[in-house]
Amino acid sequence: MMSLLVLLTPGCASLNFMNSKNKIPEACLTTCWRLQVTPTKYLLTVNISKQTVSLFENGAFVKKYRCSTSRFGIGQIEGSNCTPLGLHCIAEKIGDGEPAGTIFKSREVVGNVSELGVSAGKITTRIMWLEGLEPGFNEGGNVDTHDRYIYIHGTGDQESIGHPASHGCIQLTDADLIALFDLLPSGTLVWIAKS
Repeated sequence: MMSLLVLLTPGCASLNFMNSKNKIPEACLTTCWRLQVTPTKYLLTVNISKQTVSLFENGAFVKKYRCSTSRFGIGQIEGSNCTPLGLHCIAEKIGDGEPAGTIFKSREVVGNVSELGVSAGKITTRIMWLEGLEPGFNEGGNVDTHDRYIYIHGTGDQESIGHPASHGCIQLTDADLIALFDLLPSGTLVWIAKS
């Protein structure tokens, strides 16, 4: 274990002193080390069992948000509509400056929830398109998170946040999504885990 701490950045090594409820999961840090990925200034962790997203800055816990992951469960396979696990990064950001409730189809604006209704708002407000970083697990072949169009995005049904409701993506409230979208640069790491 000591070699793991030596190889991680100094900011990550200090995580041992953090409260276990609000720290970056050890599995995330181990995966970063294994893949030789340097943790980014900001890091999101998704806890599927609790339906939460946690924001960390320079290894320190900042805030927890309610989210919705897939109503079909956890899984990597294309066509499963499941939320994938593992280490990801934000590959692309779409929707900057659009009003809350903007509806996207194929990443293009098609209207607003106020005009088209809640049921039309499957993907709304902003899109942070994820890319898997673990070859054979969430990158490449039929498990490729990016090719599966897995996003962090809004939803017209804000009441569903906090309960599994998506088709594989991570959904946030409009207010939380806009704040994170504005804060997080492309390349930010995202760790998705069962708990």
